[in-house]
Amino acid sequence: MTISTLIKGAVATAIVAGTLVATAAPASAAVVCNRWGECWRVRDTYNYPPRLGIVIRDEAWVRAHHRYHWRANHEGRGYWNRGHWRRW
Repeated sequence: MTISTLIKGAVATAIVAGTLVATAAPASAAVVCNRWGECWRVRDTYNYPPRLGIVIRDEAWVRAHHRYHWRANHEGRGYWNRGHWRRW
């Protein structure tokens, strides 16, 4: 092998590795929606009580269902309920 072939191989490897790093999905926030169509993003998902009717969604679901009411992200453990943040 020649030096130029080795350099081309190293450059190609670096490009592929960089592409993989750039396209790797970071740990993204989940989307949570309640039975009233209010959705918000969370860093941590909790085991919400079934009586609340809260469902955890993924990003693909979000792109397909953009007509929901998006609420602001909120710190701490809780949920949106008809426009009001409820801690639990």
